[in-house]
Amino acid sequence: MQTTIVGWSGSFPGPDSPASCYLIDTGSYRLVLDLGNGAVGALQRYASLTEIDAICLSHLHADHCIDMLSYSVVQNYHPDGRRPRIPVYGPAGTAERLAAALAERDHGMTDAFEFSTLSPGTTEIGPLRVTTAHMNHPVETFGFRIEHAGKALAYSADTGPCEELVRLARGADVLLCEASFLDGPDAPPDLHLTARQAAEHGARADVGELVLTHLVAWNDAAASLEQAAAVFTGPLRLASSGLRLLG
Repeated sequence: MQTTIVGWSGSFPGPDSPASCYLIDTGSYRLVLDLGNGAVGALQRYASLTEIDAICLSHLHADHCIDMLSYSVVQNYHPDGRRPRIPVYGPAGTAERLAAALAERDHGMTDAFEFSTLSPGTTEIGPLRVTTAHMNHPVETFGFRIEHAGKALAYSADTGPCEELVRLARGADVLLCEASFLDGPDAPPDLHLTARQAAEHGARADVGELVLTHLVAWNDAAASLEQAAAVFTGPLRLASSGLRLLG
């Protein structure tokens, strides 16, 4: 199982990255995890859009799902004909929210995708064992643990401090953890993690490697890394486009 970071920018696309998007590839099965602003373009560097087997959406904020609209155009208007519907797993109301955003009269989201509603627990998506849990965010948001061939990747999605994230990530080889904020007195509660808090969650979960993601463009990424390194003593790095994990 190889995970490629397609987009890591938090809240909006930055100058160096689209918003959140990750490609998980077993060699015979490809799962896309989140599809934020600008991700469909960048995703094509790593995989054909006609070869994606499934999509998981952590929540319905635009920086995690809005490029589903662009993807629907590929699905519905491909020159070789309409593509088979791709399974999409997301929070309750995903199909309706995306259909309203698309506002397409002829071919819409449900012509392009087959939607299923996520709930906390474990399921099989293709050859992948996928465990989901609710995170601490203003809208319904799922964190993920994805396991295959003895490897485990955990993904925080967007969250404030959250015990469920520690449980979900326990012993994972890699934790992709959001680190939207730097230390400061004015960080809103129950919205995002600071880099230091991300490191605290990773340390408590005893993960093998911590990768800081959902980095907001106006923050100093080097400061994020420094603040996390004061807490997490294992392998630690910043997300970057094209970075490959596990494998």
